Amino acid sequence: MQKKIKRVALITGASRGIGAAIAQRLSRNGICVLAPTHQQLDISSTRAIRKFLTGLKKPVDILVNNAGINVLGGIEELSDKAISRMMQVNLLAPLELIRGLAPAMARRGYGRILNISSIWSMVTKPRRVTYSMTKSGINGLTRTLAVELAAKNVLVNALAPGYVNTELTRQNNSSQEIEAIRKTIPVGRLAEPAEIAEVAGFLVSEKNTYITGQVIMVDGGFVCL
Repeated sequence: MQKKIKRVALITGASRGIGAAIAQRLSRNGICVLAPTHQQLDISSTRAIRKFLTGLKKPVDILVNNAGINVLGGIEELSDKAISRMMQVNLLAPLELIRGLAPAMARRGYGRILNISSIWSMVTKPRRVTYSMTKSGINGLTRTLAVELAAKNVLVNALAPGYVNTELTRQNNSSQEIEAIRKTIPVGRLAEPAEIAEVAGFLVSEKNTYITGQVIMVDGGFVCL
């Protein structure tokens, strides 16, 4: 009997929320999860990312680019610093991690890359100009790399959550606002991180053999309205 390969996954932003739920889901599936802290992997620095990748001891089969930030602000409010930081964390860091890991995945003939996007890449609202821009960029990155890497059995997808019951959602919305939001979601509630993780778990698993280049919306029907 052929011995089952123990896959290795690298997940950014896995200390809480969606990232922590994905890490738990993959661990239950027998996957070796690397969930570096901010001190171990500072995605706000390209140099720090390259240093981290150089120090990896195990080949990575699965990459989940989950870490992200959302600094709210209209076009006249945003500072240069906020724009640059969001571009680096939300878009350039995922690109750098893929650049560092995808070539080896392609040589081994196996890889799964999942970029966490957002419903705000497909629809939007005021004061999310930079966030929507970076998440739209993630969708474009996903589609292009899916085409480039498909022949090597490296599948690249994006998962776009809607409103999720996380610390970030509560940070950007008051309890009254969250109640109002709940009423706009066809299923009548926010998602739990574990529900997002279930979809992520399939997309990065060996059971996914044909889905690539897709932006999968997990939003309770929100964007259908």
